[in-house]
Amino acid sequence: MSKRTPQQTCSRRTLLKTGTGAAVTLAATSGTALAQDENYDGYLSDAMNYDGRTADYTGQDSVTVNVGAGDTGLAFGPAAINIDPGTEVTWEWTGAGGAHNVVAEDESFNSGDPVSDEGATFSYTFEEEGVSQYYCNPHKGSGMKGVVAVGDTAEGDVVAPDELQSEGDDGGSDGDDGGSTEYDFDGYLDDAMNYDGTVEDLRGEDAVSVDVGAGDTGLAFGPAAIHIDPGTTVTWEWTGEGGAHNVVANTGAFESGEPQTSGTYEYTFEDDGTHTYFCRPHEGAGMKGAVVVGEGGDVGGDDSGSTTAANDLALQTLAAMLVLGLLSPIIFLLFVRRKMQGAPRPE
Repeated sequence: MSKRTPQQTCSRRTLLKTGTGAAVTLAATSGTALAQDENYDGYLSDAMNYDGRTADYTGQDSVTVNVGAGDTGLAFGPAAINIDPGTEVTWEWTGAGGAHNVVAEDESFNSGDPVSDEGATFSYTFEEEGVSQYYCNPHKGSGMKGVVAVGDTAEGDVVAPDELQSEGDDGGSDGDDGGSTEYDFDGYLDDAMNYDGTVEDLRGEDAVSVDVGAGDTGLAFGPAAIHIDPGTTVTWEWTGEGGAHNVVANTGAFESGEPQTSGTYEYTFEDDGTHTYFCRPHEGAGMKGAVVVGEGGDVGGDDSGSTTAANDLALQTLAAMLVLGLLSPIIFLLFVRRKMQGAPRPE
């Protein structure tokens, strides 16, 4: 039979928003949470993209599960599936949420080192009936876990994938919805190279990298716009393409220094905000970028850098005024003395 791409289940956040009243919502949510805790020995109780339901793929020879699903890209889609013995499961990377892998709790399968390439795949055939629990090693603590129920072992509600799809949740199967968000940055990136209107979602990562000198011309940042958590360190890495570049925040919060053709520059974003930046030699050519931190905010983000610059300018101006104030009486006295002495008398 032909391979079908499963659809992810709706998130617990979505369930919390549904219902016709506070009491109904509370009761439904409590029941769902209880079901999640009970199913599969509670393994998926904290899993992203799991609401107590298992997608039914029995009767299929092959099934695809998305790696990097959900709003953050830190989920499997669907998180729980039910298949027949002998079915091949292929995990396909969406490219969202950073680098992931697929690791079985019982070590029966392992995709290897984490990768982030969109379209990468890993396959495993489940021959025997039973429940296999698995996770993404870098993001297990964030709830990136899944279950494959083989044979008559599924727990909780088992539903058709079409039912999940009808709720408008596509599991990020096209590689876009799970890991990018549209922003306008007040139009700042409208002419930016390597920017198509979306933001690369890298939340959940402690450290991320951005290429300096990306694109066909080397006059771009790659990705041009990213979304990270507070406390994440961004490392800009020079590719050597496009000449000498630097990284300069419009607020003055960070700056890599003089333009260079190689090396790296790091900055840790501690607070929520939205930062835009550019390469000084190539800003006119559209070499611009943006960093959305946490909940974001008005374009500009943490303006501590610009505030410091303004304070420095004020201090310099004050110092100059004080020096002039101190020197003015001396200059005036010298001027008066010279006037009183007059022109030198002839011999």
